[in-house]
Amino acid sequence: MQVTLGLIFILALLFLAVPFWVALGLGTIALLLTTGALPLSLLGEALFQGVDSFALIAIPLFVLTGDVMVRSGLAYKLLDFAEATTGSLRSGFGTSTVLGCGFFACISGSDAADAAAIGRITMDRLVALGYPKPYACALVASGACTGVLIPPSIAYIIMGLVLGISSSSLFIAALIPGLLVLFGVVLTNVVVNRMNGYEHSTQRFSLTRWLLALNDAKWALSIPLIILGGIYSGIFTPTESAAVAVAVALLIGIVQRTIVLKDFPAMLETSARVNGVILPIIGVAMLFAQALTVLDVPQDFVRTLTSVTDNPIALTLVMLVILIIAGMFMETTPNIVILAPLLYPVAKEIGMDQIHFCVFMITSLGLGFITPPMGLNLFVMSGLTGTPIMSIARCAIPFVFTMIGISIIVGFVPSLSLWLLY
Repeated sequence: MQVTLGLIFILALLFLAVPFWVALGLGTIALLLTTGALPLSLLGEALFQGVDSFALIAIPLFVLTGDVMVRSGLAYKLLDFAEATTGSLRSGFGTSTVLGCGFFACISGSDAADAAAIGRITMDRLVALGYPKPYACALVASGACTGVLIPPSIAYIIMGLVLGISSSSLFIAALIPGLLVLFGVVLTNVVVNRMNGYEHSTQRFSLTRWLLALNDAKWALSIPLIILGGIYSGIFTPTESAAVAVAVALLIGIVQRTIVLKDFPAMLETSARVNGVILPIIGVAMLFAQALTVLDVPQDFVRTLTSVTDNPIALTLVMLVILIIAGMFMETTPNIVILAPLLYPVAKEIGMDQIHFCVFMITSLGLGFITPPMGLNLFVMSGLTGTPIMSIARCAIPFVFTMIGISIIVGFVPSLSLWLLY
C-alpha cells in the first residue's frame, strides 16, 4: 500500500509539472519515511553512490563529441558521404538522411542530439525534394531513434550501470538490433514514398563522386571507427573510447581551423546541460530502485504476473506493452532505472538471457521517442521547424508500427542480440 501511495504521489507531482528528478526524489523520501526500508540518514551517501561510476563519465564525453562534429562541419561530411552512397536510389535523399542519423548515432549516443543535428542539415532539402514538412520531421525523428539503439548509446551505459552488466558487452549485443531498426526505418520510408510519390531522384550513382565524398569524409568517418573499433576490439572501455573520440575530433577541428578557442565554452556548456539533466535522475532513481528491492517489490511483481500466466510468449508480450506505454510517458533514463529492476526478474523467470533482456528493453523503449505525449524527438523537430507536434506524430505512425514489429522480433529471436557475443 505504501508503495502504491508513493507512486501516486510521484504521478501527482509530475502532473503538476514538477521536474522528474524532484518528483521522484520527494516520492522516494516519502517511501522511506512511511516504510522504513532504508534509514533516511543514508540518503546523501546513497545519492552520491548512485552517480559515482566511471562508466557515467562517457555520457558527457559522447555528447561533447557529437557537438564538436556539428560545429566543425564533420557531421555535414558524413551526410554528404551517405548521399553519395544512396542518393541515386529512389527515395535516395530520405535514405541518406536516415543513414546520416545512423552515422551520427555512432558518435553522440543521444537521440535528441541526433535529431537536432541531422534535422538542421536536412530539413530544407527534404522539403525541397517534395516531402511534406510534417512527414520530413517524422522521418528525421524516427531515424534519430537509432541514437539510443546503435552503439555507443547513453541508454546502454545506464542499463549496464543499473543491472551491473558490462557496457561493452551491451554495445556488441545491440549492434545487429540497432542496424535492424535503422534499415526498418529506411524500408518504411521507401514504401511510404512509393505510395505517395514524395521524392523522385534523377541523379545516377557516380563512383568518382562517391570516392571524392569518401575522401572528404575520411576524418569524419574516423571518429565512429575509433569509438566502435576501440570498444569492439577491447582496446578501450566505452569511457576511454569517448575520451579518445573527443580528443581526435577536437584535434581535427583545430587543424582544419573549423573550431577556435572561443567555441570551447559553448560546447562544454552543451555537454554539461545534458549531464545536468541525466545525473540527478540517476541518483534519485537508483535510491528509489534500492528501496523497492528492500521491500521485495520486484519479487511481488513477478509473482503477480506469473499468477496470471507463466507462458513465456505471453509474458514477453506483457513486458513489451509495459515498455511501450512507459516510453510514451517518461524518458528513457528514468524508465531504465525504475523498470529494469522490476522487469528483469520476470525475464529471468522465463529464461531470458540478461543481455538479451537489456537489448529488448532498450529497443522497445526506443518507440517512446516518436510517440506522444512524451516523444522527445517530436518536440525537438517541432521546435526546430515550427511544425505542430501532433502533425509530426501522425506522420510517424508507419515508423511506430515498424519499430513495434522489430521489437517483437528482437524479443523472440535472442540470437540477434547474442550472436556476436557467444
